[in-house]
Amino acid sequence: MSLTASITATAVTAADDSGFHAPGPGSFELPPVFEVAGFGVTKPMLLLVLSAVIVVWFGIATSRNASMVPGRLQYVGESAYGFIRNTIGRDNIGSEHFLKYVPYLFTLFTFILVNNYFGLIPFVQYPTMSRIGFVAPLAVISWLVFIGSGIWKHGALGYLKHATMPSGIKGPILIVLIPLEFFSNILVRPFTLSLRLFGNMFAGHLLLILFATGGAALIVSGNVFYGGVGVLAYVMGIGVSFLELLVMFLQAYVFTLLSAMYIGEALADEH
Repeated sequence: MSLTASITATAVTAADDSGFHAPGPGSFELPPVFEVAGFGVTKPMLLLVLSAVIVVWFGIATSRNASMVPGRLQYVGESAYGFIRNTIGRDNIGSEHFLKYVPYLFTLFTFILVNNYFGLIPFVQYPTMSRIGFVAPLAVISWLVFIGSGIWKHGALGYLKHATMPSGIKGPILIVLIPLEFFSNILVRPFTLSLRLFGNMFAGHLLLILFATGGAALIVSGNVFYGGVGVLAYVMGIGVSFLELLVMFLQAYVFTLLSAMYIGEALADEH
């Protein structure tokens, strides 16, 4: 068992003795901030709108009044755009078609990144992508984009053949391969995209809540041993927060990278 798991188990066990209840999925269910015509508007909804505003502002602010010698903000914008354009777009989609997909990939990456980092901003502290209802539509959009790209390039039947029939393989083995390829290349991808991002954001934030609330409960328990474990839990929570900085970036990167790879595969001449 890892040190983190050991401390977590000790914290939960000890805190349970003092009446503490470990956080769970219910910790992500927040009451409405206000209602509109009987419809409750929650904090994650507001954060989702705020993230869209931030992404639009970032795009405008970094490209407006662009000059040959870029300022700091323009440099940040151009660096981010260049990273998405070259490292994700061109390398995975190919030089012939990648440019038309860069705006989508750039928006997708920055949108997910902002929503992930909401989880570590003081007084906000809620990674919006820890809600599957917000992640699933993004995966469906990426699915529609790469399916649409494949149909545009090969035609409907041509893309179906392209996605399900590996080139150079003939004979009875295709009876097995075609359903498997259809399942893995067309049906499963939106689910794996959704679950990977959702699972990482949900689990990471749940662990941070546990370290923070469990540590506080242990420190005020009055037991010296429990108090020591509580301080250690806080220290581990700070360490996990730095790790989450990397995980949040990587999850935005992986989601965007896989979307680009799927588009590239759909546009490729061969399976």
